[in-house]
Amino acid sequence: MELKKEMKMDAYAVKFTFEEDGRTLGRAYLYIIHNDLHDRPYGLLEDLYVEEDQRGRGLGNKLVSAVVEEAKKIQCTKLIGTSRYARTEVHAWYEKLGFSDYGKEFRMDF
Repeated sequence: MELKKEMKMDAYAVKFTFEEDGRTLGRAYLYIIHNDLHDRPYGLLEDLYVEEDQRGRGLGNKLVSAVVEEAKKIQCTKLIGTSRYARTEVHAWYEKLGFSDYGKEFRMDF
């Protein structure tokens, strides 16, 4: 048996930001990832953040909406968003936006 390694360069990120007077108020990344399972990519919503003093203005909703629309435009098979267990209010918010609690995320920090 031989382990092979192949460098694939068919993934990229799209960054969405809200800015005002040179200050970033919120951001989100949509990572577009291709693999051999599907003929279309999937999307990963990552690093969604709104500055604490800007929360409650709907910026998070608008960021997620922009990410969802872009993922649909690119014809992603799915969009994945992750959240830590302790953030139950964030989980409810994701579900309100149409996401479903689908499984677990396993992580290894380096």
